[in-house]
Amino acid sequence: MRLAIAVLWMLHWMPVPVLAVLGRVLGTLGYLLARERRRVGLINLRLCFPQLSPLARRQIILRHCQHLVQSILEYGVVWWASPTRLRRLVTLKNVHYLHEQAQHNTIVLYPHFVAFELCALRLNLDQRLVSVYSNQKNPVLNAQIYQGRNRFDNAKIVSRQEGLRSIIKAMRDHTPFLYLPDQDFGPRDSVFVKFFAEDAATITGLSRIAGLAKAKVVPAVARRVGFRYELEFFPAWENFPSDDLEADTRRMNAFIEQQVLEQPEQYFWLHKRFKTRPQGQPRFY
Repeated sequence: MRLAIAVLWMLHWMPVPVLAVLGRVLGTLGYLLARERRRVGLINLRLCFPQLSPLARRQIILRHCQHLVQSILEYGVVWWASPTRLRRLVTLKNVHYLHEQAQHNTIVLYPHFVAFELCALRLNLDQRLVSVYSNQKNPVLNAQIYQGRNRFDNAKIVSRQEGLRSIIKAMRDHTPFLYLPDQDFGPRDSVFVKFFAEDAATITGLSRIAGLAKAKVVPAVARRVGFRYELEFFPAWENFPSDDLEADTRRMNAFIEQQVLEQPEQYFWLHKRFKTRPQGQPRFY
């Protein structure tokens, strides 16, 4: 792992177009070799986009693998690039929607797109953030990721084991909570709502935390645009949370669907999004 981190450190000096070429080559190789992950991605696309041909779905997963490997190569940029370079690489679009909520507790709904790490760090240059961190099994990698996410000493990183108290306390100090709730975390605290054409176990945390903290929800989406990046913010949601937890959770999925349709190859398809099934339904993976 130390060797891999050293390689990433060397790569961070490379221009992004060079990393993009490497990402295409290594991503294509990964697509061919990582048979099980490729299968997971193709199942996800079949469930979400049954109208697409098998060839179209394979093309999306191939391009996704290329984007994903490029994002791994960009971790060197995330961990060691200068603030000047980060500002040059990442454009903050409509960030006034976040600033307008400065006097409120705020949750930034932040779906899993491939550029999420780089764009979040760029935002952290200007904006203190609180986020949840899952410890990695490898201690060297764990320490590097933790250090990288807090390299500007402008973030509060909360372990999943700490619970909500630390998050809500940080929000009450006018620190937005960067929240990525769009994966399958199992049946606990989840409801089954549609994600595209299929029922997906979706955690209800966005609605519950917003209610507990009396917080505004400001969605944001990270994009790779050519050889640069864009973090776009959207207006704070009105009438959220409602008194219908399931409707709130479906509203979140509907927003993510809209963004996926704009850049399907950049969404995290290799995660087993439909792993948890309603009782009596067969497994997909």
